[in-house]
Amino acid sequence: MWDKIISFPMGPGSLYDNNGSHRKDERRQKLVVVRNDKLGDFMLAWPALACLKVAVPSPHVSVLVPRYTAPLARCCPWVDEVIVDPGDDAGREAQRELLSRLRKGRFDALLTLFSTPRIGWLGWRAGIPLRLAPATKWAQVFYNRRMTQRRSRSEKPEYRYNMDLAEALLAELGRSPASTPAPPYWPLPRATREAQRARIVDDLGLDSNRPWIFVHAGSGGSAVNLSPDQYLDLSLAIDRQLAEVGRLHPVWILTAGPGEEQAASRLRERLLDAGLEAGLLPPRQGVDDFALSLAAADLFIAGSTGPLHIAGCLDLPTAGFYPSRRSSTPLRWQTCNSAAHRLAFCPPAEAGERDMSRVDLEDAARAIARHLHSLTNNECPS
Repeated sequence: MWDKIISFPMGPGSLYDNNGSHRKDERRQKLVVVRNDKLGDFMLAWPALACLKVAVPSPHVSVLVPRYTAPLARCCPWVDEVIVDPGDDAGREAQRELLSRLRKGRFDALLTLFSTPRIGWLGWRAGIPLRLAPATKWAQVFYNRRMTQRRSRSEKPEYRYNMDLAEALLAELGRSPASTPAPPYWPLPRATREAQRARIVDDLGLDSNRPWIFVHAGSGGSAVNLSPDQYLDLSLAIDRQLAEVGRLHPVWILTAGPGEEQAASRLRERLLDAGLEAGLLPPRQGVDDFALSLAAADLFIAGSTGPLHIAGCLDLPTAGFYPSRRSSTPLRWQTCNSAAHRLAFCPPAEAGERDMSRVDLEDAARAIARHLHSLTNNECPS
C-alpha cells in the first residue's frame, strides 16, 4: 500500500497507552489535513479526504487551506470544517491565532500532504499527538510518523500518493476505509449540471442541444500549456473530425483565471472568425461559483491547471496537455476522474521540458473527437 512508515514514540497524552496499544476512545476522532498550496494540488487531495471520511466510524475531518481555495473546501462533501491558513508571510499575530485554533481544536491527528517547516512546527506546538507527513525535507523532524514516497520519481498519480498517506494515517489510528472511494470525488446531482447549462444559455444565448467543449487556455502562472495558436488549430481539427463522423458541431466555451480574461477573449474572437460558435464564460462570484460552472461541460480541455483538476473531481470527460518533464508527467498529474473519461497528451520524450510545440495536435484531435463521439447520450448531446 505504501513504501515505508517511520514511527517514533508519541509521548504522554497521545491516543496510545504506554505499551503502544491503541486506546479505546468513544469520542469521535478529529483529524486535520493540510494542503495549503495551489488550487490543482488541493483538488487532487479530495480522493484522500474521501478515503478518510468513509472510514468506520467516520472521523471529523478539518482542512487547513489558503484563503483562495477555502470556498472550494467548503463545497467538499468530505470536509466538516475549514481552517484558513494565513500563509508564510502573515504576521506574528495571525500565526498565533492559527496556533491557538489548532490547540483549541483538540485534534487527534495531523496529516500534511505537502510538508513545510512552518506547518510541521505548528502541529508540534499545537500538541497534536499523531503527526504524519511525507519523509522529505528537514520539516519531517516535526512529525512522529513519516512515510517514504519518493514522489520525484513520478511513479504514481499525485492523488494516489495522497491516498496512500490517508490510508497510512487510518492504519495508525486502527481504522480502514469502509470501501475504496471512486469517482466522482465531487458528486453533484444532475439538476446542478442542468441549472449551470441553463445559466450559461441565459448569459450567452448558446445552443444547449449541441455538445459543449470547455477550453481553459491559461496556465495559472505555473503549468506549461499549449499556445493560443495551438488551441485554435486543435479546436478546428476537433470540429472537422466530429463533422466527419456525423456529430453536431460543438459549442466552444472559453474559461479564464484571474488576469487571463483578455487572452481568452482574443482566442474566442479567433474561433468566431474561423466559423466556430464560441462564447466566453462570464465572471463568476468566486472560485466555488466558477467551479460549479464547469459542471455544464461535456468535455474539458486544458493544461495541467487547477480548472482541469476541478473537472476531474467532477468526473467530467477531460483532455489534458502536459510537458515532457519527469516532475510533470501525465501519470504524476493525472486527473482523478474515471479512466474512461480521461485523455492525456504530451510532446515526445526527446522534446525540451517546456517545448509544447511538438505535441501532435492532429493525433490529439482525432482522439478527442473519438472520445466525445463515444460518450453516451446521457453524458453528451448527440
